[in-house]
Amino acid sequence: MKAMRVHPGRRALVCEELEIPEPRDQQLLIQVSACGVCRTDLHVLDGELPDLHLPLTPGHEVVGTVVRAAIPGPFVPGDRVGVPWLAHTCGACSFCRGGQENLCADAQFTGYTCDGGYAEYLIADWRYCLAIPRHYSDIAAAPLLCAGLIGYRAYRAAGEAAALGLYGFGASAHLLAQLACAQHRRVYAFTRPGDVAAQNLARSLGATWAGASCERPPEPLDAAIIFAPLGSLIPQALAACRRGGRVVCAGIHMSDVPAFPYSLLWGERTVTSVANLTRRDGQEFMALASDLVLRPHVETYPLEGANEALERLRGGNVNGCAVLAVAR
Repeated sequence: MKAMRVHPGRRALVCEELEIPEPRDQQLLIQVSACGVCRTDLHVLDGELPDLHLPLTPGHEVVGTVVRAAIPGPFVPGDRVGVPWLAHTCGACSFCRGGQENLCADAQFTGYTCDGGYAEYLIADWRYCLAIPRHYSDIAAAPLLCAGLIGYRAYRAAGEAAALGLYGFGASAHLLAQLACAQHRRVYAFTRPGDVAAQNLARSLGATWAGASCERPPEPLDAAIIFAPLGSLIPQALAACRRGGRVVCAGIHMSDVPAFPYSLLWGERTVTSVANLTRRDGQEFMALASDLVLRPHVETYPLEGANEALERLRGGNVNGCAVLAVAR
């Protein structure tokens, strides 16, 4: 099988021929149809995440068809499944037992600590796979598995915000904006200065306002979610929030946060982060996605075009999200 792999010291993925893996225990062998391209994949490629063991196949927004199961389970050959970021947890620690399996110290992650979906096949534990609503194509479903899921967890962390700011209007934000607007919230989209395409996309999806991240919105925000990996956005988002407002950092990696005056935090404003996701997040979000019919704006690339997709994402040139069309 073909796989696009990260190697030590390489600044680009390498296309390799590998043996098709064999499933064991609760694993499924899945033929990949589509895999979303996420900024976390860039962090893996750039070596910005800890405890990387290379070579590695990235990709954690995977849609595919079950080929074989090691033991009987809920999915059978021919079923379509989604493989998200969370790949395995210990099930025994206080976090797992307390409903916070996303914080398990022994967790495994698709495309980071185990091979992911930039390949023609992968293996995944069926206990962490998700059924996908039928009305989404493979390409449209792929972004739901991280951009949608992590966005949803951040959205819940933001609370009942009537005026919601989204900093970094990419894959997650453009899906989340559709959810927020459907729930009658006012969305304020913040982009890189001059990114007219992203601002127009935000308005077309129902955003009340769209502008540059350095601008103040027309009204104080009840909460803001930061998707861009820039620590400098935290004080800007705090300044845009009302007293009691909350800033949620949704990325797995962010540049250092600059010093800022305490007055920005005072007034019971808070800053928090979201880490990973739980299986419950996945089930809840897929139920919402089934009811709402989200419409991802997608650029597609062949598997061998993964490097081009990543470089476009790095340069901020993807309007919406990028997806590898693996099966042809």
